[in-house]
Amino acid sequence: MPVYNNLRPAADMAEKDFELVFPKMSDTEKKRTVQHLLPLCEGLRNEISVKQADNNLLVASWNIKEFGHTTQRLYESYFYIAEIMARFDLIAVQEVKSTLKDLYIVMRLLGPDWGFQINDITEGKDGNSERSAYIYNKKRVELPGLSGEIQLWDELTQNSTIKQLKRTPYITGFRAGWKTFAMICLHLHPGEDPDDIKYRREEVTLLLEAIKEKVETKHMWNENLILCGDFNLYTGDTKDNPTIQAIKDAGYKEIESLVGKDTNASQTEAYDRFFLTQNEYFTLGFNAAGQENGGVFNPFNYVFQDGEHTTYKQFMVEQYTGDKDMNDPVNLEKYYKHPWRKNQLSDHFPIWFELIIDSSDKFLTEKLGEL
Repeated sequence: MPVYNNLRPAADMAEKDFELVFPKMSDTEKKRTVQHLLPLCEGLRNEISVKQADNNLLVASWNIKEFGHTTQRLYESYFYIAEIMARFDLIAVQEVKSTLKDLYIVMRLLGPDWGFQINDITEGKDGNSERSAYIYNKKRVELPGLSGEIQLWDELTQNSTIKQLKRTPYITGFRAGWKTFAMICLHLHPGEDPDDIKYRREEVTLLLEAIKEKVETKHMWNENLILCGDFNLYTGDTKDNPTIQAIKDAGYKEIESLVGKDTNASQTEAYDRFFLTQNEYFTLGFNAAGQENGGVFNPFNYVFQDGEHTTYKQFMVEQYTGDKDMNDPVNLEKYYKHPWRKNQLSDHFPIWFELIIDSSDKFLTEKLGEL
């Protein structure tokens, strides 16, 4: 669980000088944060699988809006982000910006058992000053050495107008229990116009070819691969369905319980995805319905809920730069839902799945049969 020192009453601070992340946090803010953390924690316990130290790993991916650049986030928002992250063991984060301010704050709240790995920002207008990050529980996950960016090369792109992906894919290797695997964090070209869909398909085609060649030449370190992140995919045969099929045809599968689940805060599209290779020792947990275990977590069911716009009116009025009358309850509620509360957490929901990291029973049974 995260570090809660900032949520202590003043009497605690008089007895001991606890390290604070937000020394100016008021008692009113502390109380509101605690009142929201309690149902958030319960929701996380109810919706997300339990960690089993020697058996499973909970892997997540989350595009956190303008993580490092927005100036609207309240103190309490960082506690909610950290609380959600702490439920998992390994989180791939997209849209980490050139400044690491937000990342450093969340890492302090997560505490000393947590570490992170980042790549450089992708320069230029198309890169949008973005980078990727992997945040992981050091007691559950190890970094065995692989970390880098996947670059395209001249021979691969000679028949394409695309020479590099707009945001450089970030690959990092991990070890947990019996399992070693590599994650490739992506944030693909956005948009649903025909030209956007065509461009995104070409990005995926080139990436799959690059990965295939690296695997075949043993340059990938590991054949257990997880493609994750914000794919910006739109459902439909005239949209991104052919691109999704191309990923599957290349030997990747999608977690069953995530198929077709909307992942943006507007709940209209399944932008965020996991695609992974599988073999007999790289397997997933199963839920009560018999599906591969995973899900989409909607934090707005517990914090910054519908109907709470009046609670945050003071902050919204101070931060608003438009020309609408924020004393009008209709305008206030619309601004609260979009974009204000999305700027507090994100316009995407975190997605997750359960990876089984102990195959000892299967291994021993097979070896017994061979003796």
